[in-house]
Amino acid sequence: MAHYLIFLGSTRTSTPPSPARLGERVAKACERLLSSLPHTTAEIIDPLALNLSDPFKPHFAYAKADVPEDLAKLADKIAAADGYVMVSPEYNHSMSPALSHLLNHFGASLFTFKPSAIVTYSMGQWGGVRAAVAMRAFLSELGCLPVSAMVHVPKAQEALNEDGQFEQEQARWESYFGRTLGQLMWWAEAAASYKQQVDPTRVSPAFKTAPAQRNAPGSESN
Repeated sequence: MAHYLIFLGSTRTSTPPSPARLGERVAKACERLLSSLPHTTAEIIDPLALNLSDPFKPHFAYAKADVPEDLAKLADKIAAADGYVMVSPEYNHSMSPALSHLLNHFGASLFTFKPSAIVTYSMGQWGGVRAAVAMRAFLSELGCLPVSAMVHVPKAQEALNEDGQFEQEQARWESYFGRTLGQLMWWAEAAASYKQQVDPTRVSPAFKTAPAQRNAPGSESN
């Protein structure tokens, strides 16, 4: 059974503009599509449901016995998940500060060697594409490399209802989301399968050959 975490990158509850939590609709759409597939489950991680420490202190900065309950539970979920969907609006041509703040609470070791998918949205016509560009570098550094295909939802308040259902052209929207989510699942399955054969945290035996047995790049063989 493959399991995916969908990180909702918004904590805004005020209006205008309305609806305040537009990203919730996008996250629900991702959850619904992933969960509809065989042997697949998905879960939305909502930062509003978490009690994050203030001032900022990441999960890995605590002694193991002192980690706050919310951080400890989410760390376990991140480590156990097969992949991640990152849902973000655009703030000043970049990703949501709510999403980066949440993710910064956890070390790359929990995310690494697993894929992620970028899903952005907006109330306007661009669908958060500029945020997506910034997210590629952020997620790559975090270790959960983003897949090539991305989802951008312009005028998300018109495209989706409160339950994450597409208001119009359902087949077209599901095909569009499916391209990205399909890539995510392919890479997640490939990574999980290969990790059963090779521990990615250990150096490959191919790189343990003694220097005397290997020729330096550009040198001639004896």
